[in-house]
Amino acid sequence: MSRELFPHRKVRERLPITRRGFVLLGAQLAVAGALAWRMRQLQVVETERYRHLAEENRINLEVLAPARAQIFDRNSKPLAINKTNYRVVMIREQAGDAQAMLDRLGLLIDIPDHHRRRVIKEINQRKPFVRVGVTDQLTWEAFARVNANAPALPGIHPEVGLTRHYPHGSDTAHVVGYVGRVTQKDFDRIKQSGAEPEPVLSTPDFQIGKSGIERAMEHRLRGEAGSRQIEVNALGRVIRELDRYEGLAGQDVHLTLNLDLQRFCHERLGNEAAAVVVMDVTTGDLLTMASNPTFDPNPFVLGISRKAYGALLEDDHRPLHNKWASGMYPPGSTFKMLVALAALEEGQITAGETFYCPGFLKLGRRRFHCWSRGGHGWVDLRKSIEQSCDVYYYEVARRVGIEKIGAMARRFGLGVAPDLPMTGLKGGLIPTKDWKVRNRDENWLVGDTLNSGIGQGFVLTTPVQLAVMTARMASGIGVKPRLVRAVDGKPLMPEPPVDLGVSAQNLRLIREAMYDVVNSSRGTARRQRIADEAFRMAGKTGTSQVRNITAAERARGVYRNEDLPWHRRDHALFVGYAPADNPRYALSVVVEHGGGGSTAAAPIARDVMLWLRDNGLMSGTVPSGQGAVPVQQAPT
Repeated sequence: MSRELFPHRKVRERLPITRRGFVLLGAQLAVAGALAWRMRQLQVVETERYRHLAEENRINLEVLAPARAQIFDRNSKPLAINKTNYRVVMIREQAGDAQAMLDRLGLLIDIPDHHRRRVIKEINQRKPFVRVGVTDQLTWEAFARVNANAPALPGIHPEVGLTRHYPHGSDTAHVVGYVGRVTQKDFDRIKQSGAEPEPVLSTPDFQIGKSGIERAMEHRLRGEAGSRQIEVNALGRVIRELDRYEGLAGQDVHLTLNLDLQRFCHERLGNEAAAVVVMDVTTGDLLTMASNPTFDPNPFVLGISRKAYGALLEDDHRPLHNKWASGMYPPGSTFKMLVALAALEEGQITAGETFYCPGFLKLGRRRFHCWSRGGHGWVDLRKSIEQSCDVYYYEVARRVGIEKIGAMARRFGLGVAPDLPMTGLKGGLIPTKDWKVRNRDENWLVGDTLNSGIGQGFVLTTPVQLAVMTARMASGIGVKPRLVRAVDGKPLMPEPPVDLGVSAQNLRLIREAMYDVVNSSRGTARRQRIADEAFRMAGKTGTSQVRNITAAERARGVYRNEDLPWHRRDHALFVGYAPADNPRYALSVVVEHGGGGSTAAAPIARDVMLWLRDNGLMSGTVPSGQGAVPVQQAPT
């Protein structure tokens, strides 16, 4: 009917709803629901997170390097300080073409070629947003020119910071050390130790300890890094500073070093390749650790030129080598006191027992020679040290054996690196039978024991170890060396001494003989005696060979040191203490290729001891009850 009444209308036919329609509808609703849920997550649940991310688009967080602590001597004289440093840094992502920007900056200030090479290398190695130092130590005028042209130098940022300075330069270089820019080698070293490099290490021109106290006490000196929040615009230009935390400065360090004495020792050594160590026998304080020749550490702080560094490396006197800490030398006759002491303690000899010295000792087909070609005749303990008879110690060493000798040497500080906050410390070498098997794949021979008995062969020591040995010999106690007197204003007490476990009577015999070395008419160092009776010095000379003397050379006459090239001459050594009757200071002197210990090393030791007396440093004495062993003065 409806079709008839309204013929022009079309009636839609209802189609059935299929299963596929339901699926599509459900999918559409799911997608819409997911979008709605995600929008709620972004706008409600995670709104704080994305607000912070948006803030990072305009707020930068920068790490601020802390002020490095200062280093002082025992009298509070500054050895390492901080100076204002006007510098320029570059950010690659802002600068674009780094080389072109350096060329443009070079129109305003001088940029050395080695600085340019370093900048390009660092920029290629680091992330684009990391600031890289371009140049340092600008004058105020140059710094002002860069600031005035800053709008035309995108990515170039002038900054005011601090840099390390060593006011006494070469006098303390081997003790204090120096700092330098952080390199990839430093990062690798830190990672190898199992630690993660701190973010402050990536700040431009951050300086890290490279040697000496600066490196050994890096974490105390460095302090804690600070930070600042800055607001920047789209171009990266700083608009304002929002927040700042200055961090914590490092802890100042006071050393036991006496700067005036250190300076005197370097002056006294002149052009010699040598080392001097002075130690307080009561506290273990190291007053002087002089390694000569030395170098100025200040150029290393900002990067030394290749030419200057090459000149230091090519110097045959090795100014970069810390001789007192890592120079290893045969101790020569300065070792004989320990051999004698080991034999006395083991009951292998007595003070009055004598050996005959014809100038050599025959072992099988080999002759072991004494330094005195004609020999010393009949020799007892006191005369053997006074005149340094080698044959006496060949006999004694053969009796007591290398194991007992080595055990005594280690009691007196040889063969073990001293526990000091210092880089490059060597432990020397006190050989044993097992050592030779492990390292040489050879059995120990009697001849090895004889050579060790006079401080030759495999025996190696450092100047600081010889000073420790002498201090223990002088005081009778196992005093331990120390280099740091106070940290952050808090004094550090000396470590308690160890018990040497040695007879006081036997020590007295050795010390009486050491007195004769300097003060008797036939002592090897008699020409260096100190006339002041209240300030007599006791000691022992030593000469260590650096070349083999052939039988043919002995037959025609051994060459004198002065007739040989410098590098083939013997090393000269002297160890001693003063005052002889109540010791206060012990010292060791090693002069590389100096010839004889009595002529090259002993005069230096005498002058150092006189300086100590003349500058009022001899007022103290060994406290009672600490094992000091008095000696009877021999007639002069």
